[in-house]
Amino acid sequence: MNDTERDLLELIRGGENLTVEFKSDAKSLPDRDLIAAVVALANTEGGDLFLGVEDDGAPTGLHANHRNLTGLPALIANKTIPSLAVRVEALELQGKPVARIHVPKSRQLISTSDGLLQRRRLRVDGSPEAVPFYPHEFTQRQSSMGLMDPSAMMLEEISTDQLDPLQRLRIRNAIEKYGGEQSLLALSDEELDGALGLVKTINGKPHPTVAGLLLLGSEALLRQHLPAYEVAFQVLHGTEVRVNEFYRKPLLETFEQVELQFKPWVIEEELEVGLFRVPIPNYDRRAFREGFVNALVHRDFSRLGAVHVKLDDSGLNISSPGGFIEGVNLNNLLVAPPQSRNPLLADIIKRIGLAERTGRGIDRIYEGMLRYGRPEPDYTLSTAYFVNLFMANIAADRDFLRMVVEQHDKLGNSHVEPLIALARLKDERRLTTGELAPALQKSEPQTRVILERLLEVGLVEAHGTGRGRSYTLSAKVYQGAGQKVAYVRQAGFDAIQQEQMVLSFIDTHGSIKRADVMELCHLDRNQAYRLLTRMKGAKQIKQIGEQKGATYERV
Repeated sequence: MNDTERDLLELIRGGENLTVEFKSDAKSLPDRDLIAAVVALANTEGGDLFLGVEDDGAPTGLHANHRNLTGLPALIANKTIPSLAVRVEALELQGKPVARIHVPKSRQLISTSDGLLQRRRLRVDGSPEAVPFYPHEFTQRQSSMGLMDPSAMMLEEISTDQLDPLQRLRIRNAIEKYGGEQSLLALSDEELDGALGLVKTINGKPHPTVAGLLLLGSEALLRQHLPAYEVAFQVLHGTEVRVNEFYRKPLLETFEQVELQFKPWVIEEELEVGLFRVPIPNYDRRAFREGFVNALVHRDFSRLGAVHVKLDDSGLNISSPGGFIEGVNLNNLLVAPPQSRNPLLADIIKRIGLAERTGRGIDRIYEGMLRYGRPEPDYTLSTAYFVNLFMANIAADRDFLRMVVEQHDKLGNSHVEPLIALARLKDERRLTTGELAPALQKSEPQTRVILERLLEVGLVEAHGTGRGRSYTLSAKVYQGAGQKVAYVRQAGFDAIQQEQMVLSFIDTHGSIKRADVMELCHLDRNQAYRLLTRMKGAKQIKQIGEQKGATYERV
């Protein structure tokens, strides 16, 4: 068995999932069933269809009708609308001929030539199934892929006379309060509606967009025309429900009321740093605002379900219907280009000043946790159906916060990446660039640049050279935190480890040269010389020969 076959069998052993489908061909799979399966994959995430494999993953081979695979791509293209291009690969697994059909994820909706439109989803037990693709889900898919903007859709059945004029005053107040575009304040109500895209005109008559309805509509209009729109605020203490409020009011009014509900649960302490008193809240208000605004703005309005804000003993959860938009996932949250499921609504909220204008509100959420020495915001409970943000309510690390405040200028304007690096080093003690890169969601060279900048300003120390080069917090940081013993223990580990490596090498090979020490311990020439000199002084080794020909043996 070669490596390719072994890898394929391993993939098949993993069973069917959202992107892997098995189809038996023992009785010659009908073209209709094959095309339907391909369409379902293309309308979801794409993937691989293995023809000639049973549901349990056992290869049973291709029927005689399908042994000639050259015409299969043309068959699929001819029986899909629009035509879908697939790649077919002939395989042999456990002595059985099998076809692997690579199906790309389509940016258009694909149907069979008979008009069948399907997608894949996971059952409760995790197994996949093909289900009809209903019309109301078209908008959901296209918006998640950034192909259309649901918030810009015009609602012709609503006239502007039905909108609530008080909400325009709320928009103007928000612009002043949150530092939005001041030029908007000089506009008339009609001009403001047009400038923000709240209202569009068709056949000479103005009508609100979905974004306009969210900001200017009455509660009755919102219930009637946007039934999916709802916001819940809950506070739990153990199993006791202390607050349980649901809102369907216009978006800005809902934001203000939830923010007022949240405010009493923010408890502040203080930390003295020099002449300043630095507040230490249990929840960072700016991080909460960005997280909540993101949930309101980027939610999927075609999917029923409320935006939930829940406080309990463990922390703050903010969840919103609709998974991450196309191209965004847990591994690139910090670096993915800013994009929204509802671009017009997101633009309005930025121009009002309610959200980060650069589109990097996620950075503010991270900073709001890390600067207090708390864990990073946690998105791991998110699924394809909703995004969940969790911010843990644990005691702040006062020493870490003191360091962040004192070193503010050295950390620069963009705190997030240095904060992540320092927080990880605080917790893990010692890391290489390869170990730290996933946390920063950057390549190793990019991570090394960040670490070397921290090295230059004296916040970290480097140990070794090359790929084995590792980093720890500096003596200054440990000393500022009152952890001198921890630094000595951490920094001293290198020397002890290097000495043991040198002695082990000598025990194995009889002697060692300085070049061997440099390669073994990832040291430069001078560092290797100092290590050998120190070990000679401690009577651990003795030198044989001089200069380039010198070797070292145990005493």
